[in-house]
Amino acid sequence: MATGPGGARAAGWRAAAERALYGPGGFYLRPEGPAGHFRTSVHASPLFATAVARLLAATARSLGTDEVAFVDMGAGRGELVAGVLAAVPESLTVHPYAVERAPRPAGLDPRVEWCAEPPAGVSGLLFANEWLDNVPVDVAATDADGVVRYVLVRPDGTEEPGPPVGGADARWLARWWPPAGPGTRAEIGRPRDEAWAAAVGTLARGLAVAVDYAHVRDARPPFGTLTGFREGREVAPVPDGSRDLTVHVALDACALPGAELTDQRTALRRLGVSGARPPLSLAASEPAAYVRALAAAGEAAELTARGGLGDFGWLAQPVGVDLGWPSRSPGTDAADGGGPGGGRGPGGGALPGAGSPGL
Repeated sequence: MATGPGGARAAGWRAAAERALYGPGGFYLRPEGPAGHFRTSVHASPLFATAVARLLAATARSLGTDEVAFVDMGAGRGELVAGVLAAVPESLTVHPYAVERAPRPAGLDPRVEWCAEPPAGVSGLLFANEWLDNVPVDVAATDADGVVRYVLVRPDGTEEPGPPVGGADARWLARWWPPAGPGTRAEIGRPRDEAWAAAVGTLARGLAVAVDYAHVRDARPPFGTLTGFREGREVAPVPDGSRDLTVHVALDACALPGAELTDQRTALRRLGVSGARPPLSLAASEPAAYVRALAAAGEAAELTARGGLGDFGWLAQPVGVDLGWPSRSPGTDAADGGGPGGGRGPGGGALPGAGSPGL
């Protein structure tokens, strides 16, 4: 840690973001919650929670049971777990857990167990929607002499070069994000690999899914992805607690043996969400049904849009069971309709298509 002008201390981005997001008065502990500043797929449409409920039911079938756990990692204010409980079939008994550092919100379904860590030894679906991008990581930059150094940052966002990267962080970069020359940056995803492995390890049997901004080794962004969000707008990444700090996820590095990596467009189509428009004949026979179907198609188009939420990565990790995907519903291979983007920014790079081999 270095001291700059005026006594402001510079620290690595991992420590600075941890303090800004989760320390006293940190961004994720503020009363308005994340939804006060940006939308995720959960906020974009209830179709997302309905799709996750279908995946939960499919996981239960893979487990051969009608009693299953649902673990919502990085639960925000409980929006996803509430939506899943509203959408699951009555025949399925769900034990819901919301994993979040912020206090339990008022009015949440009393069935939901609010906890700071995922429960150990449960069987079911662990779902992490935009959780890993907020697991803080260090940033590295290659200097003019080709030395890869940590990037240090002060509370006002001013950066400076730090010591050379070594040890486990250097080995992670060599494998997953090799330095690309002077002036380039990389984000050291090792803490996310460890966080994801620990979360997956809490499942006795079932399926773990991470959904996030993502990129893969062959398409790493040469200058990184670190940015900030506040009140619906992208802003400079300043670690002062006033804004979200987010970094896209190297999902291929997180993947454990047997995982499948795909994009949200493909995953949601498998789960029955499509942006296909309803037939015009429905407008003549059932106008109200047509209007409802048209609205749903618009929401589905946003969730699956190219250049937006549809480009998010989905990492599906089975634990002691088959993957758990349900069969495709009729019509889910239709065009996505190209709806508007959403969330906190664009999807992050090309991902392997559905059915790719285990990583």
